[in-house]
Amino acid sequence: MSEERIEIQELTLEDVMGDRFGRYSKYIIQERALPDIRDGLKPVQRRILYAMFSEGNTNDKGFRKSAKTVGNVIGNFHPHGDSSVYDAMVRLSQYWKMRAPLIEMHGNNGSMDGDPPAAMRYTEARLSKIANELLTDIDKETVEFVLNFDDTTHEPTVLPASFPNLLVNGATGISAGYATDIPPHNVGEVIDAAVHLISKPNATTKDLMTYIKGPDFPTGGIIQGVAGLRAAYETGKGKIVVRSKTEIETLRGGKQQIVISEIPYEINKANLVRKMDEIRINRKIEGIADVRDESDRTGLRIVVELKKETNAEGILTYFFKNTDLQISYNLNMVAIDERRPQQVGLKQILNAYLAHKRTVILKRTQFLLRKDQKREHIVVGLIKAISILDEVIQEIRSSLNKSDAKNNLISKFDFSEAQAEAIVSLQLYRLTNTDITQLQKEEAELQSRIKQYQEILNSETKLHAVMKKELKDTQKAYKTERMTSIEEKIEELTVDTEVLIAEEDVIVSVTKEGYLKRTSLRSYGASEPSEIGLREGDYPVFAEKMTTLQQIVMFTTKGNVINRPIHELPDVRWKDLGHHISQSIALSQDEKILAVYNMTEFNEAHKFVLITREGYIKQTTANEFEAKRTYRSRAANAIKLKSDSDRLLAVYYIADPEPRDVFLVTNLGFGLRYALDEVSVVGANAVGVKSMDLKKEDYIVSGTVFKKEQKHNVLLLTQRGAVKKMNLLDFDPISRAKRGLHVLKELKKNPHRVNLMIDANDASESITVITDKQKTFEIIPKAYKVSDRYNNGSFLLDETSDGEPVDYRINDIVTLDTTVEETDKKE
Repeated sequence: MSEERIEIQELTLEDVMGDRFGRYSKYIIQERALPDIRDGLKPVQRRILYAMFSEGNTNDKGFRKSAKTVGNVIGNFHPHGDSSVYDAMVRLSQYWKMRAPLIEMHGNNGSMDGDPPAAMRYTEARLSKIANELLTDIDKETVEFVLNFDDTTHEPTVLPASFPNLLVNGATGISAGYATDIPPHNVGEVIDAAVHLISKPNATTKDLMTYIKGPDFPTGGIIQGVAGLRAAYETGKGKIVVRSKTEIETLRGGKQQIVISEIPYEINKANLVRKMDEIRINRKIEGIADVRDESDRTGLRIVVELKKETNAEGILTYFFKNTDLQISYNLNMVAIDERRPQQVGLKQILNAYLAHKRTVILKRTQFLLRKDQKREHIVVGLIKAISILDEVIQEIRSSLNKSDAKNNLISKFDFSEAQAEAIVSLQLYRLTNTDITQLQKEEAELQSRIKQYQEILNSETKLHAVMKKELKDTQKAYKTERMTSIEEKIEELTVDTEVLIAEEDVIVSVTKEGYLKRTSLRSYGASEPSEIGLREGDYPVFAEKMTTLQQIVMFTTKGNVINRPIHELPDVRWKDLGHHISQSIALSQDEKILAVYNMTEFNEAHKFVLITREGYIKQTTANEFEAKRTYRSRAANAIKLKSDSDRLLAVYYIADPEPRDVFLVTNLGFGLRYALDEVSVVGANAVGVKSMDLKKEDYIVSGTVFKKEQKHNVLLLTQRGAVKKMNLLDFDPISRAKRGLHVLKELKKNPHRVNLMIDANDASESITVITDKQKTFEIIPKAYKVSDRYNNGSFLLDETSDGEPVDYRINDIVTLDTTVEETDKKE
């Protein structure tokens, strides 16, 4: 039997994965992606700065090859890929990303257009002047040092940081479960707030915001939304809007141009210009003549040249809304505080920095105090030795060696060991009469400094005074003017369609199968109305003269609604087919266009009435069907159908308050009339209310809405091919959800069943009825007389040979009132 090996452990995969991923997550959170709240640096950034400082690669010396620094960082502190170190190094030098760049670089260090930097063998770098302020006093035991990855040297866990770098330069990063996005701020404002917080530790965020107005991006721009800023500074999370700085210039000949001089933070300028030019090329809006990037070494400049008599404000609003000329910026301030990632507000960041600053000053003061006390002790010994110089010399001469001389001096003259060491190490040339004066002067200076250090260590007031002075000195040296302006409110962007789209009269057509198009009056006038491009078996359900500033609303048999502005429809010839709606919106296989309405406004006082096959009806206000944000790619709900077999049968638009009635007819021949007021007004996603009490095997064939006491005729077509004309006023109103009255005489053998109901007022000149055998029959409503309820009408066709009537189309739908000749004259 084999022996069990004690070094092998049986563990579940779940435990192993959880443990390993937990360790990995902790590492990338603490040691890679998130900045420290005290110095505002990620580990790689801190290691780059410390490596350059240690090598003397500072701003008062010459530039060195970047590759040398990268190699030094990788070899001593950061055992990762050279590209990650160089990328971090380049970012620290980019003035458009850092409010106070920490590295100066010669050579190509990238651009706002997203161009990559030159390879590290070509560029040279050194620390910037303000970077020295992060490293000042690091040699005075102010911060903790730890062994590097291979225990060959030491590195700092944090830099002393003479200013709150986390706020000044901001930070971005993504780790496991955490992300941070802290914007840069103005160094003068941040230091003012920090000084105020030293004096008044109970200051509120609102108090601090009197100093820190908001982020100060290196790319400038305009911030809108002080409420979002306040929320971010309170909780660490908030949303603001950042807008480009623009100006509208007037050119000769009545033309104008939009000049953009500042863009939002971290936006790729080349992509922005390309997107703006694509809008011009694709003619998404009219009036743009050219888009140019005229940026050079003097600054950023993007020019949008406009055509004559174009509304510049309207074009600019469109760009703000549809490009990165204006963006939403989400502040998510997460930093490592006490070795843990925390969501931090403005006050917490400043408090953490000031606590760090306090510790640095105390540790530096203790270091300097120890050093000066040690030196003072030596100086006192030297003064005493010079005062008894002859005896000291005699004692040293009589000693056997240095060690014996030290012991003799200690025992005979009561010197300490340190003093004795200093005396025996003293060079003979120092033994002059003037040295005693210099030593006494040095002693006085040392005592003065020691007193100051002790006061700082023993008095909070003195300590705070030092903190304020050092912060103020840094502010004086590096203060700059604010680059980003701030506006209280977020301006709502409303694009005026009339301004951006050239108004043009067109013919718009939509077919039952979902083909839609717009056609110029010239193309329509050059063709016969009947020559409209159609697939076999398809027919138009809508054809009207409209303008490019209007829109259509299409209702489908599956209860969906689709919005289409006319200017977005494909511009094709009258004889051509047009584009199918499924090219942008997915429709069900058996879904058809039921009704189309020409809409100029979506008035809350206007209503749509919707009727379904399985007996539901509702009213919905027109504003519910206004285009949603995703209208281009997705249909919206017009009515919620309770089952897959249900479908929308009829849609009516009511634009006035006149009282109306509803009339419904079922397949089994029941008709019901009642007041439209009995139908509730509900939202677009609602099912509606019960319209009629249906027998189990019955269903609604169709419905209509008409004005009370106004003659309204309908045609009923049965499965046997009979046609019957009725005046709906002959039906007495009952009430909603009732069974209704018979509209046909019930026969014992082969009874009539209603297949179609057609609105048949005298305006309808000709209607084509289509059977399930694809045969067509033309009927003229005026040719039929009104029948009573118990009449089954007259036969139009023979169901045996011709089939049952299943659909119809109105033949004069494409006979439009338009005068092409007049249009040609205008053009």
